[in-house]
Amino acid sequence: MSEGRSAGGDSRPEENFPGQALPEGDVHAWYQRGMELLGRGSAAAAAQVLQRASAAEPASRSVREALARAQFDAGRYADAAENFRVIVEASPSDDYAHFGLGLALARTGDRAAAAEHLALAAAMRPDAAHYTEALRSVRATLRAREGAGGSDDGKDDGKDDGKEDTP
Repeated sequence: MSEGRSAGGDSRPEENFPGQALPEGDVHAWYQRGMELLGRGSAAAAAQVLQRASAAEPASRSVREALARAQFDAGRYADAAENFRVIVEASPSDDYAHFGLGLALARTGDRAAAAEHLALAAAMRPDAAHYTEALRSVRATLRAREGAGGSDDGKDDGKDDGKEDTP
């Protein structure tokens, strides 16, 4: 989701949790630390810190979005989808939340639901080429599966198709 690697593999063992104390301070300090870790490609560590911040401030949209991005980048697609879904439910006009939810659902194998959210995101921001490209990709996969006699419920085994999706 964020710039950088799209799956787990934190490269800085000194930044990994558990076993390391959370940053001192308040929710804002946790958020800043989580964003720093996410920016450096340590998605799993960022998700740990941001989970704590989200538990302390569950209504914070920015914390929840950062947590969802970290979960996505750490390969925790179902968790990311759940957090993006909370944002979408609270703010149905949030194009980025629809985009993130669509990508996360695609990675969990629910491509039909993914297409719905990606279509909404693309309609809200027709200038965002990456929204449109993600939608095209999911729709192409759905068509290919239908044409091959696959399941028409839009779900698959959840295995990654190898494409880089980064909102």
